[in-house]
Amino acid sequence: MALDGTEYFSSKTIHCASCLHRVHRNGAQTSYQQMLGAAIIHPDVRAVIPLMPEPIVKQDGTAKNDCERNAAKRFLVKLRQDHPHLKFIVTEDSLSSNAPHIETLHTHGLHSILGVKEGDHASLFQQVQAAEPSGRVTSYERHDRAAGLVHRFRFVNDLPLKKSHADIRVNFIEYWAIGADRVQHFSWVTDIRVSQRHVYHLMRGGRARWKIANETCNTLKNQGYNFEHNYGHGTQNLSVVFAVVMMLAFLVDQTQQLCCALFRAVWTKMGSKRLLWERMRALFYDYAFASMRQLFEALWYGFKKSSPLVTLDSSSSAPCLLRLHAIEPAVLLSLETTIPPGQYRSSLAKIVWHIKPRKFRQKTGKEMVEPLTALSTPLVPRIHKSSAGIAASKAPRLRRASKK
Repeated sequence: MALDGTEYFSSKTIHCASCLHRVHRNGAQTSYQQMLGAAIIHPDVRAVIPLMPEPIVKQDGTAKNDCERNAAKRFLVKLRQDHPHLKFIVTEDSLSSNAPHIETLHTHGLHSILGVKEGDHASLFQQVQAAEPSGRVTSYERHDRAAGLVHRFRFVNDLPLKKSHADIRVNFIEYWAIGADRVQHFSWVTDIRVSQRHVYHLMRGGRARWKIANETCNTLKNQGYNFEHNYGHGTQNLSVVFAVVMMLAFLVDQTQQLCCALFRAVWTKMGSKRLLWERMRALFYDYAFASMRQLFEALWYGFKKSSPLVTLDSSSSAPCLLRLHAIEPAVLLSLETTIPPGQYRSSLAKIVWHIKPRKFRQKTGKEMVEPLTALSTPLVPRIHKSSAGIAASKAPRLRRASKK
């Protein structure tokens, strides 16, 4: 399970009672909101399963800003209330490699693989160097010819995290990914004992932490969800509610990505999730679908676009059905419909011929296949009130028929 904080709102003018505040050197103040995201991840699986995030907002009765560490404490309490027996290995960045947070993880029965940096944990790296002459440090290499990489490890067990917290013992892993043109370097601490047998798997678990950033936060911000868009801020909790609702939508999409072969096929065909959402939204505007499966089948197999039917506003006149490509009276009679004469007919014709060239003269034939099911729904344009009034006064028979 990966944990990471992300900022989803920032403004110098809009704020509410829950906003955090950042004061700049020039005296300007920025209001912002963050949340601690959590997701179940696996190194070999692209999809992630997001869990309920914890908002990082100003808490009731406090004047100080909330922080990621306090949000993590609240999140872990709620996690154990919902899943008291589920086993997790928590992976986080180097900001979480501190004694209080590690103690909190141990209190809730959670294992961890936490990033460390030499600049932030100087005493830990010094202890690793001091342990090398005594033979406590183990070095190990693993060659991956298919990927053209050399995996080089150095690890040591049972070291104090810091001199000031000698009671917090950790196991240290240092790793280099050596390729033909570059070398990547990572380091972690874990409460799981390290050996040559499974150091490679621990490394992959530690590196999978990027999925909470790339596959979750970046996807929400850059792949069509518009996570950072201000849909409405409100005065207290509205912004948080929108963020949580969007995370629920993301959970549905990730579940389909993980379990639905049809969804993955359509996603591959579209090339990106952003384009997939746009195509889905476009179809929702014009067609009524019985299920999400029918929608995905329409995107995957294609469909023949049928001429839509226009339903006149029946609030002030009788309903009339009219095919946009044929407005002759004979066609209308075949539909068991009647249009009153005079201005009403003229006004309706103007509406029809104004819409038809722009919207419904589409290329058809070669790239389309037969429709899977009936994918048409009435379009409802509003007509001018004066025309509607004329129609209502001159067509009492149609009004009585519509009431029946």
